[in-house]
Amino acid sequence: MNETVDKTAIRHAATVLLVRNERDGPHVLMGQRGASAAFMPDKFVFPGGAVDVTDADVPLACPLGGDCAARLSQDAPGANALAAAAVRELWEETGLMLGGAGHWHNPPADWTRFADHGLLPDASGLRYIFRAITPPGRTRRFDARFFLADVENIVGDPDDFSEACEELAHLHWVPFTQARKLNLPFITEVVLAEAHARIMGEDMPASVPFFDNSTGLSCFRRIA
Repeated sequence: MNETVDKTAIRHAATVLLVRNERDGPHVLMGQRGASAAFMPDKFVFPGGAVDVTDADVPLACPLGGDCAARLSQDAPGANALAAAAVRELWEETGLMLGGAGHWHNPPADWTRFADHGLLPDASGLRYIFRAITPPGRTRRFDARFFLADVENIVGDPDDFSEACEELAHLHWVPFTQARKLNLPFITEVVLAEAHARIMGEDMPASVPFFDNSTGLSCFRRIA
């Protein structure tokens, strides 16, 4: 008998804010979800998605930095799985690769084309900056970790989205000063503000903000 999958159950997820500096200031890579998408239709978002069961076993060319890895290792599914998921989702939805040279024997299907470039996923350029759990009552719920990454860590042309899947449309680099004019989910606006503050060099606490909506009561706290 086939089991019914509860699509409203909370799933671990990873999201990447890929940033580059232009003459008019920092830009972030965003795309638009389809009008028929079950989760956040028509909204502009950062590349990201759920952790796969194979992500925990993905070999990394370089791991996450110490503080980021320590914070993410406190909870399931662990630092390696979340870092691999972040790199994979960026690759799948934009065609851009955070990678380092390395041989990969028998990669999972989701990673085959990535491995064909002679690369292993590289998590060393990811900075863990935010965590949020989708509130109850939504069609999909995620325990999402948000990572900041600089375009300098991308292998290849950062304007070449030719290998992207079709999940996100209108992929483009958006100035932080204009991003809030787009059709954004609330949490995306919050994370944008946090990321912009970090990029502009504001003094930030030595912790990661966490919007915990795992129950009906919204709770804000920080992860030391």
